[in-house]
Amino acid sequence: MDWAHDHATWPLTQHSRFVLCKPHKWHVQDLGTGPLLLLIHGAGGATHSWQHLIPYLVKAHRVIAIDLPGQGFSQLGAQRRCGLDAMAEDLTALCQAEDLHPKAIIGHSAGAAIALRMSELRPVEHVIGINAALGNFDGVAGVLFPVLAKTIAALPMTASFFSATASQGNAVARIIKGTGSTLPAADIALYRRLIASRDHVHSTLQMMAQWQLDPLLARLAQITTPTTLIASAMDKAVPSATSRKAACNLPNANVVMCPKLGHLAHEEDAQAISTHVLDALSIMGA
Repeated sequence: MDWAHDHATWPLTQHSRFVLCKPHKWHVQDLGTGPLLLLIHGAGGATHSWQHLIPYLVKAHRVIAIDLPGQGFSQLGAQRRCGLDAMAEDLTALCQAEDLHPKAIIGHSAGAAIALRMSELRPVEHVIGINAALGNFDGVAGVLFPVLAKTIAALPMTASFFSATASQGNAVARIIKGTGSTLPAADIALYRRLIASRDHVHSTLQMMAQWQLDPLLARLAQITTPTTLIASAMDKAVPSATSRKAACNLPNANVVMCPKLGHLAHEEDAQAISTHVLDALSIMGA
């Protein structure tokens, strides 16, 4: 994404700033006052995915949303820092450098896994996962997906080809529909702009290729951080059973079900998701 070209028509950039915390240059959106909530988007997303939820949260909280390395407007500073552990470590270092002490970390999809890993590195009062990607693909897909992702990411022209093809026509709308979510045309257009960015696609592919979830899954029973997992019954990307299974392994977790929403639940019905988030926060007094 090109800040000079894109920021004027990108959601909430009036609250944006950039922070150089090696190895990356982070795009941060910072607004509101009160207990701090840190928002982490999923793979291939950006801060825009929180645009509808943030207004409900800032009424009583300071909210910081961050683009993951190389995605959105954040600049990737090291190719090998796109995996789960590396991004959690680098986000924790950013929080330390900026003297940020989140009361809760809210993550969507892969962002929820990053949030849980961060809670291991630095204490946090609560983790909230929205359709948390806390499970691997089953069967043959579980074997082939990591290999395929690494192969694709290693090809020098893959990102350019994908950006040029997937950002055209109805491809993005079909991808989003395939997650079980329905978004308005204006929101789909934002994803189309992201996918048209070679750097964004390249960094997303690197994240997929470097993603190693098994060590975190093996430690779930040791993570005592209070955790709320908001799961959508219509999610075609991360089945709600994934959250239920993870909650069984986490000592202090509960699951909240959304019967009519898909993977991008917080974008489909921000008001409903905000109710679940604020209810979870009220329990811990944040």
